[in-house]
Amino acid sequence: MKIQDIMTRDPSCVTPDATVREAAQVMSREDVGAVPVVDGQSDRRLVGVVTDRDIAIRCVAEGKDGSCRVRDVMSADDLATCNENDSVDDVMNTMSSEKVRRIPIVDERGSLVGIVAQADVMRKASDTHQAGETVENISEPGGRHAQ
Repeated sequence: MKIQDIMTRDPSCVTPDATVREAAQVMSREDVGAVPVVDGQSDRRLVGVVTDRDIAIRCVAEGKDGSCRVRDVMSADDLATCNENDSVDDVMNTMSSEKVRRIPIVDERGSLVGIVAQADVMRKASDTHQAGETVENISEPGGRHAQ
């Protein structure tokens, strides 16, 4: 099975200039914990991801208000991504090795075309044993985004 069969297409996103309040409003409206960050709404080149945890730790915990910018709290370095033509096994391996629950899906230009969440994999994966192992691996401490 290909990632394109299970991904959420054209997810809502924000730009680095958006406020964290705007990002949080997208999270609330879409009932998600992460929002992709793109350089512009037209070509949607992925430049980062902002999570509810990023907002809590890098904004609220530091005493900043909702007007601080997404660029100041997002994860941007060495993002884990997959391509829509990759297999579901590929996304599970990436989630396991990177210890992340969501993977942005990009095209050959690096433009955002979708996102896959751990829940998507669990609901739609044909190999439920591997999907269970993926969740277990994600939950272990570590990964380059653990800081």
